[in-house]
Amino acid sequence: MQLIDNPSGSYRFLTGIAPYSAGVTALPGYEIVRAVLARPLPWREGFVRIERHLHGLGRPRAALCAVELRSPAPFTFAGFAAFNGEYQTRLAEWGLLLDGRNPIARTNVAPAHNPPAEPSLYAFSYTVPAASAGDSRTFIVAGAGDLRDQADLSPAAIVRPGEISADAMAEKAMAVLAVMQERLFGLGMAWADVSAVGVYTVQPLHPLLESTLLPSLHEAANCGIHWHYSRPPIAGLEFEMDLRGVRVEERVERE
Repeated sequence: MQLIDNPSGSYRFLTGIAPYSAGVTALPGYEIVRAVLARPLPWREGFVRIERHLHGLGRPRAALCAVELRSPAPFTFAGFAAFNGEYQTRLAEWGLLLDGRNPIARTNVAPAHNPPAEPSLYAFSYTVPAASAGDSRTFIVAGAGDLRDQADLSPAAIVRPGEISADAMAEKAMAVLAVMQERLFGLGMAWADVSAVGVYTVQPLHPLLESTLLPSLHEAANCGIHWHYSRPPIAGLEFEMDLRGVRVEERVERE
C-alpha cells in the first residue's frame, strides 16, 4: 500500500483496490467531517445529495473522501463486481479518480433488519479547512471483511468459509483486525487516534469481546464498539470492521 496525496481533495489516501481505497487522512490544514443521512437514499440520489451538501459549504466534489453504503442483501462475488463497476463509473464521471486510482474509502454492508430496497447511501465523509492545527489528524479506515487477501474478491480468499463456530469467528475477527491495524498504521495513525470502531456481523459478538476484539484495539477500546447488526457485502463473509478518527460528525436531513 502507498500513501498518496490528493491535493484537489485536501487529503491523502492509502491505495487499495479498484472499488475503494484502504483509507484516507486529511492533509495539514484540513480535517475530515463525517455526515450521516437522516434516512438512507438510493446511492445515485445520494451522490446528488452529497454534491448539494458540498456546494452549500463551498467545497468541491473532490472533497468527498469516504462513502458508507447499505445494501438490501449480500451480493454474490459476481454481483459485487457488477455493482462496483457502476459505482466506479460514477466516480469517474465526477472526476474523482486520481491517475486511474480510486482515492475514496468505502464501507458497504447489508443490514439484517430493515434493509433498504436498493443499494443506498448511509453516510459520507469530506474535508474542510481545519479549525486548528491538531484537527488535521482525522481519518477514515475503509471497511474490510474476513478475506485472507483483501484484493482477492473470490470464495477462495474467505477465512474459514462456511464456519461460524466461536473458534472460526475468532479467526475471522483476528484476520480483519490485522487489516485494520495495517491500514491504521499505513495512514500514520495509532490506536489512540481512533474515535469510533464499527463492527458488522450477525453472529454473536459477546464471545469475541474479551478474548479477541478489546485486547486488540488497545487505546481504541476506550471508545467502545458500535455493533451494526449487518452482514458484510458479499455472501459467505461473516465479519467486517471499519475505523475512524474524526472530531465532527453531523446529521444531514433529506430535502
